[in-house]
Amino acid sequence: MTTTTLSAEKTDLLSTLAKHRGFLKFTVRGITEEQARATPTASALSLGGLIKHVRDVEESWMRFAVGGAELMESVAGDWENGHRLLPEESLAEALAAYEETARKTEEIVAGLDLDAAHPLPEAPWFAKESWTARRVLLHLIAETSQHSGHADIIRETLDGQKTMG
Repeated sequence: MTTTTLSAEKTDLLSTLAKHRGFLKFTVRGITEEQARATPTASALSLGGLIKHVRDVEESWMRFAVGGAELMESVAGDWENGHRLLPEESLAEALAAYEETARKTEEIVAGLDLDAAHPLPEAPWFAKESWTARRVLLHLIAETSQHSGHADIIRETLDGQKTMG
């Protein structure tokens, strides 16, 4: 976490997000590049793809927290390739990028007003409402937790390893 003195609420939100990032990263400890790309379950998800996706989601939502839908959408996403490691990408690179995103998120949150709100982007899955920076962080925690669970199932399917239990 940053060395700036944070409010208790920001500290709690960031430490909870870091805890769930840790669970996700734990699922890829000791795996090969082949395992990072494997899709051994009924879904098309892979461990490396999940790391890459969660990083992209965090980057996107932090842009939203700072500048709303316009800034969020200022970087074009690649839905299909955002969920898998491409041949020229490695798990180590995906993890390093995720670490850099975590560092940037902590810096951004340090300067955020958690009550600042922006209207959500127009999309069929969003209601016409606004989200505060606080709600964005809660969403990132939920997103990271959900995908950490997906990763745990994939890892257990690959070689029997589990994050917990």
